[in-house]
Amino acid sequence: MSSTTAVSVTPVIVPALYAEQWDDGFGARGWKLDLPDLGADVIAATPYTGERIPTSVFVHDLVDHHLCGFRLSGYLDEAGALVQLAQRTGSDPVADFQQIVDEDLLPGLVSGSDWSDLLPAPLAAQIDPSADPKASLQDLRWKLGDGLLRALFTAGFVHEGWLRRDTAQATWTAHGLDYAARARIALALQELFEWMDAQVQACVWPRARGDFSIGNHAVEFHFTEPARQGRVVAVALPSEIER
Repeated sequence: MSSTTAVSVTPVIVPALYAEQWDDGFGARGWKLDLPDLGADVIAATPYTGERIPTSVFVHDLVDHHLCGFRLSGYLDEAGALVQLAQRTGSDPVADFQQIVDEDLLPGLVSGSDWSDLLPAPLAAQIDPSADPKASLQDLRWKLGDGLLRALFTAGFVHEGWLRRDTAQATWTAHGLDYAARARIALALQELFEWMDAQVQACVWPRARGDFSIGNHAVEFHFTEPARQGRVVAVALPSEIER
């Protein structure tokens, strides 16, 4: 798939919210994108990156999900977003796919109805869409065994994520952003996110709100609440050699 370079006329604006403790059943401290279709299963995130990938879950939600046209909930959307993450970082997405399989799908703790689309069509056709997903998955485990079912789900994630690559690139480019600059934009957003989180902790704000401004040469965040603060910082994209 060829990369299409775009010239951003105006930056892409994406709002974000912070809470010291979210009243969403998880009670976590951190940030969420302020999006109308934000799923109830989306947990607030901090700048923690883990050991394998240089950007946080929040940056993954912003860069690989939202800017590529994927919702933050749903297995097919996660498949597409994790393939984007793998492409921009060089990481292997299989471990992430298998974590979802082990934590959600095999135990039958599914959210949404698209889980069966990950299975081969002849097998998915045998599943009653009106049946309880947990019962359907227990039946599949009994018939196929956990090892084979896990492999089929993992293969489905890879396949469905791969099918969505062109759509992701087209959506990213439609924002006026350079698809080839995704990795550098994500690193700049990670640096910016660390600054944002340090600000709310240093100021001991229980809640905050603001807007990302994302372009091909720099990213920016402007706090809009608390209104009296109005703090802004911009981060230039790293050069190609710093990737």
